[in-house]
Amino acid sequence: MQIDQNTVVSIHYTLTNSEGNVMDSSVGQEPLAYLHGASNIIPGLENALTGKAAGDTLAVTVDPEQGYGEVREEMIQAVERSNFAGVDEIEVGMQFMAQTPWGEQPVTVVGIEGDSVTLDGNHPLAGQTLKFDVEVVEVRSATEEEVTAGSPQ
Repeated sequence: MQIDQNTVVSIHYTLTNSEGNVMDSSVGQEPLAYLHGASNIIPGLENALTGKAAGDTLAVTVDPEQGYGEVREEMIQAVERSNFAGVDEIEVGMQFMAQTPWGEQPVTVVGIEGDSVTLDGNHPLAGQTLKFDVEVVEVRSATEEEVTAGSPQ
């Protein structure tokens, strides 16, 4: 069976950045299962997998536009430390959920200067070219429940 709309696909993958550093991998773990066509994975990877079958392997390079997007400067802003009531210590790299004009989303502390804390709401992989080495493990038709839920069950 080939990967197409409304198929449940299981893959093993290794994700590296443009410098070759491993960012994530499913190797040695359960494969990643997703519902093809339901935006469960980034568009560039999903498009490359269309038409593949169990046993296929592929190397995919995904530009930011088809990955996590470009870095959006408007999603980086400084806020007062007083916005972190109940948090005793704030350090660069910490993540929080924040209410933003785009809804609730995770933000990462990228800078601290005096009473000002700079937060970045971009995805940590925004602006990066990503390289995936993928092995298709299994492809099957999705159940009606999975299609309704938008993900494998």
